[in-house]
Amino acid sequence: MKSIFKMTMVLLFAFNFTLLKAQEKEPEFDKNFTHVVYFWLKNPESKQDRADFLKSLNKFMENSQYAKTKFIGEPAGTPREVVDGSFTYSLILTFPSKEIQDKYQKEKAHLKFIEESEQLWKRVQVYDSVGI
Repeated sequence: MKSIFKMTMVLLFAFNFTLLKAQEKEPEFDKNFTHVVYFWLKNPESKQDRADFLKSLNKFMENSQYAKTKFIGEPAGTPREVVDGSFTYSLILTFPSKEIQDKYQKEKAHLKFIEESEQLWKRVQVYDSVGI
């Protein structure tokens, strides 16, 4: 009985340690190419529109085979003259190269996201950058 208890405790410890290590691993930020997108929803006060948009965006990010770093944000509430907090959501994606980002633009998951969500936004602004 003691050996079963010990084995169970060892397995639980190993499982928890592995889980913690997996959670600690942050996505690598690829400095070669960043794709930053700001979305202004037509009805930002609509809980349903927000939920629909985020559901589609998260599904897209789970299925994108090209994007490395995948970050969804919203305005941070840092009112200063130089800060534009008028957007509803932001998206930051990184890629190892412009060529890979070009493939991402045509991938099925990305095109499906646009098809599902474009009726929800009134404006989209994109900033693409390459590392120096």
